[in-house]
Amino acid sequence: MDAPVSAADEQLATGGHDWWVRPAGVREVLTVAVPLVVSAMSWTVMTFVDRVFLHRLSGDAMSAAFSAGTVWFAVFCFPLGVCTYASTFVSQYHGAGQNDPKQLRKIGPITWQAVWVALAFTPLVVMLVPLAPELFAAADHDASVMRLEVDYFRVLCWGGPAMLVAQALSGFYSGRGETVVVMIVDATFALLNVVLDYLWIFGFAIPGTDWGFPAMGIEGAAWATVVSLWLKTAAYAWLVLLPRHRTAFATASGLRFDASLARRLLRFGGPSGLQMLLDVAGFTVFILLMGRLGAIPYEATSIAFNISSLAFMPVWGLGLATSILVGQHLGENRDDLAARATWTTLSIALAYMACLSSLYVFLPDLFLYGFFGGAAGSLDSARDQAVYPLAVTLLRFVAAYNLLDATLMIFAGAIKGAGDTRFVLRVSVVVATLLGAAAWLSVAVWRLDVYGCWTVITLWIWVVGVVFLLRFLQGKWRSMRVIEGDSPAPAGAEPSAAASE
Repeated sequence: MDAPVSAADEQLATGGHDWWVRPAGVREVLTVAVPLVVSAMSWTVMTFVDRVFLHRLSGDAMSAAFSAGTVWFAVFCFPLGVCTYASTFVSQYHGAGQNDPKQLRKIGPITWQAVWVALAFTPLVVMLVPLAPELFAAADHDASVMRLEVDYFRVLCWGGPAMLVAQALSGFYSGRGETVVVMIVDATFALLNVVLDYLWIFGFAIPGTDWGFPAMGIEGAAWATVVSLWLKTAAYAWLVLLPRHRTAFATASGLRFDASLARRLLRFGGPSGLQMLLDVAGFTVFILLMGRLGAIPYEATSIAFNISSLAFMPVWGLGLATSILVGQHLGENRDDLAARATWTTLSIALAYMACLSSLYVFLPDLFLYGFFGGAAGSLDSARDQAVYPLAVTLLRFVAAYNLLDATLMIFAGAIKGAGDTRFVLRVSVVVATLLGAAAWLSVAVWRLDVYGCWTVITLWIWVVGVVFLLRFLQGKWRSMRVIEGDSPAPAGAEPSAAASE
């Protein structure tokens, strides 16, 4: 049952432009979402340019960076999911703080608990670096590709802790709706990463001096990311500890470890982290198995997935905005506005995906030019002439699943913003297992070609998108909370998740 609608809301609902100005309307959603989308796009553009630079070295270098980068992201997914979930706590504390200012001083402590979780996983770096050869040997890729994968992965691991801490600290701003700060910081260091990519991949000597950057190839690309991540982390730490934040949000006094608050973060963020780990692990298995189909299908797949990130990452930003808006409105005990914000964000996401998918189908050269420098008829090497048409076809598969992918991310974001993370985890256990098993069967047993394998991942995204839509429509998320306190729930609703702890 929805919360009562105020007289102001009723008045707005009768206006000609209520879709824009009303609470949880387009203006409110865009205010929170646009900076997050730009932030996500900055990472996307950075990795896209990185892959284009590496493709100039060789197709193997680009494919190796894609697969090794995916594995690197997968091994840090669990703590990353926990750190990301701190923004949900911040958003609900921020919403509750509109009526009870004392709740605002819990924002600093929960932010630092996420940082402590991030630092606790730092030993993963030391453990994984020497295991890299065995890890990629299991994928059974060509020896030249495997060597590049190992080199890239080993360097990138040193940036893992920085990625986690930066994500934890960014939630301090994104959870309170100050997403412009996140946009500026992320875009600044993504631009730095692009510059360092060029300098370290190809090398640059300062004229008249012995100073400069050595040409390090794929390892240079990894070091560019590591340096940028650590500098971004330092910037976020400085911002969070500004004097005004120490006073209002206890960012200095809340720096100490709080076992009770850390347990609460792990209780709700843990399932979210496991969900992210399982989803990315299933996807990673798919990517690694595609390498067994041969160099040309693997390169085309890597290119198509890199281009698909132009669609995925902005909508991921919209999904994060959905979590924040749902958390803020549930903190205010306005589940009606939380639902409206979700539907508004979904409309924006579907419009974006529809436009980009049309371009994938009708203007693929717009995206492939950076990799090949021209259309199929103008390609020089026989390998490029084989990869190009296959990449064009695979972009049509991306277009086929994009709308359901948007549905998946928005509704998953909404129910995670409420605290329904256990359901998300249960779904992920099933669907990630199915994807990994289907990918293995497709390649190792059924001997499907690249088109058959891509059909599998398309169907997987369709099914998961429908599952999260149905869960949202069921409405159990409306009575859930992750923060402490006796938050009044809508009439007839189940007790909040937090209250049952």
